[in-house]
Amino acid sequence: MSAVPASSQLGPHRAVRADLPGRFGPIGALHVQAPGPIVLLVPGYTGSKEDFVPVLDPIADAGFEVVAIDLPGQQDSPGPADENAFRPATLGLVLADLIGKLAAEGRPVVLVGHSYGGLVSRRAVLAGAPVVGLTLLSTGPSELPAGPRRQILDLGDPMIRHGGVAAAHQALELVNAGNPRWLAMPETLREFFRARFLRNTAPALLGMGHGLREEPDLVADLHRTLRSSGIGCLVACGANDDAWPPSVQRDMADRLDADFSMIEAAAHSPAVENPDGLLSVLLPTWQTWLNR
Repeated sequence: MSAVPASSQLGPHRAVRADLPGRFGPIGALHVQAPGPIVLLVPGYTGSKEDFVPVLDPIADAGFEVVAIDLPGQQDSPGPADENAFRPATLGLVLADLIGKLAAEGRPVVLVGHSYGGLVSRRAVLAGAPVVGLTLLSTGPSELPAGPRRQILDLGDPMIRHGGVAAAHQALELVNAGNPRWLAMPETLREFFRARFLRNTAPALLGMGHGLREEPDLVADLHRTLRSSGIGCLVACGANDDAWPPSVQRDMADRLDADFSMIEAAAHSPAVENPDGLLSVLLPTWQTWLNR
């Protein structure tokens, strides 16, 4: 069996597990403590804090305190039974509350939202979260466009409603049985993905799935908020992103008057697929925000 690669959710890091206060219960986190500015990392649909493992130590080595979280309903964060609570607007309030607590000591907070976490993060900023900068990573201006990822959501919704998370996972296993990329993974990594998927709650999968298919275009609102609050903004994505196309994300950056960077040798998850390339964009940009 091949060893798990360092650039994966199971790579080495020095973060410790922590539970942070949240309105729906404890928020599971990976935390690298430091006296500097705080970077808060928010994962996407069916993701978790571990999706940022390859970048945790390098961000901390650059002088930041690092907090990567599970959204409510994911991995180590419990969530309510109401699927509507997992839409971006409500989760944005949860995130804004958390950021308020992190910023209470007066330290600046940089917010990073990946994919669905990007939709949640911009809602947090619109709700008044006290951040100095917002990084939208592999996310879009509105609902997920037509394509295979959206088709999976359409097919998965009735499956989860009738058979729960286990039924959806069983169908996913059948699909993965013919996926060369899945079969090439070390078994320990495949087992992590299996266990993580099964720890999602059904209301979270349903509510987030609807959020991905129904979120409106809020770019104009976000632009006004960023300008009036002096919040820096970066839009970044993999050159081969198969969720929101890079051209759509570039257009969003233009509408936000934000910086835009495309990460080569990466698709929808640059933090795992090309962490060095992603860090070469993130760290200098964040420093410019902090040095204003």
